[in-house]
Amino acid sequence: MSKLNDAINEQYNYEIESAYIYVSMAHYVEEKGMSGFANFFKKQAKEELEHAAKFSDYLFSIDEKPTLEQIPQPQTDFGNFTETFKAAYEHEKEVTARINKLYDLSVEENDHKATSMLQWYIDEQVEEEDTFRTLIEQLERINESWAGLYLLDEKLGHR
Repeated sequence: MSKLNDAINEQYNYEIESAYIYVSMAHYVEEKGMSGFANFFKKQAKEELEHAAKFSDYLFSIDEKPTLEQIPQPQTDFGNFTETFKAAYEHEKEVTARINKLYDLSVEENDHKATSMLQWYIDEQVEEEDTFRTLIEQLERINESWAGLYLLDEKLGHR
């Protein structure tokens, strides 16, 4: 594999790790009785696996075999609900930084097919970060009040 394709494979694994992190967050909030929040994080986990599949499909399409790597055990305690969403937001910012580095590498290597594929991820990360920023703002406004948390839980249960 080229340097770029190695980095894409690394991101493929990081997307799977991201799903693992979101499953852990889903378990954390579910244990606290917030099934809507858990639904949100389960959907996030599913999206991350879809993102991983796109990387895998891309690698196969250019005749490269994706390689699975060991995934570290995720954190299991995330603090209060606002802190949980802030941790997820920080994770998404890390994903964005990694995607941006991949894009830069694709430009550096003059790999137009990879650059084209990575543009989708750049657009997706704008949406991901915006979603988390909005939810954090809402959580900060309700200040961990149970009435507000239950309303947001209900909303996220319908995602």
